[in-house]
Amino acid sequence: MRLLTAASIIALSSVPALAGGLSEPVMTAEPVVVASPVATGGDWTGGYIGGQLGYGNASVGDVDGDGVAGGLYAGYLYDMGTFVLGAEGGYDWGDITLDGNAGTLDNVGRIKGIAGYDMGRTMLYATAGAAYGDATVGGSSLSDWGWLAGIGLDYKVNDVVSVGGEVLYHQFDDFDDAGVDVDATTIAARVSYHF
Repeated sequence: MRLLTAASIIALSSVPALAGGLSEPVMTAEPVVVASPVATGGDWTGGYIGGQLGYGNASVGDVDGDGVAGGLYAGYLYDMGTFVLGAEGGYDWGDITLDGNAGTLDNVGRIKGIAGYDMGRTMLYATAGAAYGDATVGGSSLSDWGWLAGIGLDYKVNDVVSVGGEVLYHQFDDFDDAGVDVDATTIAARVSYHF
């Protein structure tokens, strides 16, 4: 009897469970991970106003000088995804004094285009346009139009405030028909309010 009981236990343990039919292996799906898009945090489209303060170096003919320059600006940017296009106008008051008190570069107005690369909260850009300069040379007040080109970098601290820096080169040929060329390089720290 013991032999029959042992044989029955072995036989039953080797037979698959048939309750509900033949069993098939149950396949479980691995969880699918969906990557969410990374927020870049930098939509540059819209208007802005701001102020800047910096340093300028100027040459009038063979005479050099340097000093402080700062001013206000306003513009509009259009963000197209990777690229940003825009325009800006501004005015700087300066105290750029030429060596030997030969004169001063007093004020510079600018109208410029901007072409930038959108890196999220950071934008690297190139700029070029027209500049209007006022100078005092040899006791005479002179003014004339020229051109400018430069580069800049802006960083959005939040949705409405950005900080950055800009380097501009200005060239005025035959300044106010005085027979001298004037060039100036400015470097400025900038703070902008976007709306």
